[in-house]
This record gives sequence, structure tokens and C-alpha cells, in this order.
Amino acid sequence: MTPYKRIVVKIGSAVLARQDGKLDITRMSAIVDQVAELRRLGVETVIVSSGAVASGRSEIKPEKKLDPVSARQLYSAIGQARLINRYCELFREHGITCGQILTTKENFAGRNHYLNQKNCMETMLAHGVIPIVNENDTVSVTELMFTDNDELGGLIASMLNAGALIILSNVDGIYAGSPADPNARLITEIDRKEDIGNYVQAGKSAFGRGGMLTKCSIASKVADEGIAVIIANGRRDNILPSILANDPQTPCTRFTPAPKPVSSLKKWISHSEGFAKGEVRLNQGAVEALNGTKAVSVLMVGVTGINGDFEKDDLVKLIDHNGRQIGIGCTAYNSDEAAALIGRKDLKPLIHYDYLCLY
Repeated sequence: MTPYKRIVVKIGSAVLARQDGKLDITRMSAIVDQVAELRRLGVETVIVSSGAVASGRSEIKPEKKLDPVSARQLYSAIGQARLINRYCELFREHGITCGQILTTKENFAGRNHYLNQKNCMETMLAHGVIPIVNENDTVSVTELMFTDNDELGGLIASMLNAGALIILSNVDGIYAGSPADPNARLITEIDRKEDIGNYVQAGKSAFGRGGMLTKCSIASKVADEGIAVIIANGRRDNILPSILANDPQTPCTRFTPAPKPVSSLKKWISHSEGFAKGEVRLNQGAVEALNGTKAVSVLMVGVTGINGDFEKDDLVKLIDHNGRQIGIGCTAYNSDEAAALIGRKDLKPLIHYDYLCLY
């Protein structure tokens, strides 16, 4: 038996691509075999797969130099077709159907688009279809791209209320130092609140956009929502079943999840920071109340300033009296209304607790 009924597995470019940029079919096949085994054990699996750009890069040699966005669009358009076709062939050998989900960061900004994606994937899982998710790089532009597929994996895990997010990289986990250093220590357990930025390396893989700092940031955020996060080496044999069996001989890094999961609405708010339309500045008393033991809302009496142009139900950032962001929430007023009511008492909350996410 495994401890999770539903997991999200993010597979990095460094796992799926060979040094020449071509797909590593042997490794893909091994991972598909593992996912099929988990399915037989009753585990629903969603795959967030990189590898399209790396695959496309090996197929075509542009006649002239391309800017980074154009190159990414070209390579992904070619590579994504090859990638999903290969997944379909490999899963078909196990009698399993898979389906493709291509998304962009914008699709997570609005609540309706967010719920439409969630419904699509829930329907696929209910009918035994394995969703294979990737960013739609053919239409994404720089400012609207995910940091990398680690961020997308975290969003999908939160959206689907997964029990665990497993991030497969080309190293065994988070090290206190460089993974290339034989004396570097593998950190097997990390508290979600722990600051490990001082000894995590900031380098990136040859094919991906992210690195271990990004993985740690996403892992901590997802774990704070009550979802277990495991970072492991996707090139190790039988890695997924070994992780879910809690095999003590399997090297990996586990982020301890919060004991109490947060609501799906708060998960969406937490991951939508990049789409905030304005800022709400708070006085010290309001900040202390929010940091207290009781659940409280953001009241107009504690507001000292309103920045930006936003409508009712838009997301806004919360800024404390020292200028630091302390959270994000969904506002009950538009910016003009809020500005006119600064400091007023006995009004409905600017941001109700149910629509508030504090960092």
C-alpha cells in the first residue's frame, strides 16, 4: 500500500533528454512502467513533463539566429508533438490512455479558467486517463512564462489536492553544497519553514530553466499547503515505487507538509501572486492582528494606503508598515472605493479571512 491516492510527478528536462538533446526513450519507458505500476496499486498520477524544447532542438537547425522566445516557440512546437506521441505509445503498451494538457500562466490567473482546468483533469482521472501537462511554450512570452515546470507542478498539485508532489531531477535531492562534491551531504528531511538558501546551489540544468533554489521555493510553498513534496533522481531505477514505499535506502529529500491542509480557494490565491492588480498598505496594529493566533480579516481601519487600479474580487498584495509583502488576498472593494474608506471603522472587511493568504 502507498500513503497517497493521488500524486503529481514532475519530470525535468535533465531526466528526459540525453546530452545531445534527443529524448532518452529508455528513461521515458522506465518512468512510464513505474507510473503503470502505481496505477495498479490504486494511485492516480498526473505527469508534468518537460522535454519538448529539448526534443525539438535536436530536430531542426535554424538557418539564422533566433531570439530566445522565438527559439523556444519553434523548438516546443516541434518537440511537443514528438514528446506526447512517445508517451501515448509507451502507455498504450500497458493498456493505459493518456491525454495532453497544454497551459499557460494566464490560465491560472482567473478563477473560472482555473476551475475549468481542474474540471478537465478531474474528468480525465475519473475515466482512467493520465493527464500529461506541459507549458504551452508556443504561445507563452517571457513575462507570462512559468518560472519552470517546478512551478507548474506545484500549481497542479495544489489544484488537484494531490497527496504528494514528486519532482524528478538528475540529482538525488537537496545537498548542503554542490551535488558534484563527493563530500556534500544530502539533506533527507527539510522543514517547510527552514531557510536553506545559504547552502543550496543556484545553478541550472543544461536543458531546463530552473534550479535547486526554485525547487526549494516551490517545495516549501506546496508543503505549507499540506502536500508532501519529494525531490529525487529520476534516473534511478524504480524510483517512484521506492519513494512511495518509504524505502529508507532510497536517497531523496522530503519536505514535511503542514499538518492541516488549506482550502482549495486559498491555494489558488497563494499561487496567483503574479497576477495581483494592486497593493494594500497596513499599519502596525493590523499586521500584529493578522499575525496573531486568531483568524482575522483585513479591515479598513487598519489600512493606510491603496496603490494600483483594481476591481472588486481582484487580487491585491498586502504590504506591512515596513514595506514588506506579508500576503495576498481577494478584495471586496475596487480601488476607488477602498481609497475613500481608508481608516474607517464598522465596515465590511476589505479582505475576508476566507479570501486571504498570509506568508
